[in-house]
Amino acid sequence: MATFSWLYLSLLLLSEAGVIGLDFRHKLAIGYKPRPAITAIAGAVAFFLVWDLSGINAGIFFEGAKQFLVGVELAPELPIEEIFFLILLCHSALLIFTWVERLVEKRK
Repeated sequence: MATFSWLYLSLLLLSEAGVIGLDFRHKLAIGYKPRPAITAIAGAVAFFLVWDLSGINAGIFFEGAKQFLVGVELAPELPIEEIFFLILLCHSALLIFTWVERLVEKRK
């Protein structure tokens, strides 16, 4: 069981490293204009954290499979992995938006 406790966090960090690599290689968000990109990601993460905390408080959201989690909770039912998941989600969404925006501009 202890072997898997870092699995989810490790996969999240590996995935974010890949997203950061794509970002810098193609100069999409942080690799293009770091301050606005980081601000956008941080704002979106903050929004989703409030969303998560509201869902937890309402009894809708709950902590998943604990065998894959490190065991550090930021709040009851809010594992530290959630922060890294939200960063990955928001950064990926920003890259997709920027990429599509550039494709549309190229076609014009």
